[in-house]
Amino acid sequence: MSFFKVDPLLGLSRFRISVLRFFYAVIVLLLGVQVWTEIVTHPVAWQPLPAVAFSFWGALSALAILGLVHPLKMLPLLLIQFSYKLIWLIIVAYPLWAANHLVLSQAQGLTKANLIGVVLDLLVIPWGYVFKKYILRSHPERGALNLSQ
Repeated sequence: MSFFKVDPLLGLSRFRISVLRFFYAVIVLLLGVQVWTEIVTHPVAWQPLPAVAFSFWGALSALAILGLVHPLKMLPLLLIQFSYKLIWLIIVAYPLWAANHLVLSQAQGLTKANLIGVVLDLLVIPWGYVFKKYILRSHPERGALNLSQ
């Protein structure tokens, strides 16, 4: 079977699966190393909200290890990543940008990182597969959509 041909059992090509695995590895290496270093070496008691952020990023990077082994089963993790970045851009970056206060603000660096992340997520997530498997999931015996699962 060709590396780029869609595998009928998986619904994606082996190339696309490899891209997903690479993306999970990037999450583990880039996010995981930075976040877990901070978690393990944090010198003082955590403030509650920063602790939530680092706990979330720690969990995300740890669970991305499973994505290396099960790239399709862990797609919801990438959907969570895409969603939180997009929501942050909408509720934090956009109002600052609209008020012309984004440049040189504390949010400028995170805005750039989240914008890059959203674009990468848009490119890497197999949206057709997500749509078929999670939104239009049908039961052949009934021949109808089952949106309750």
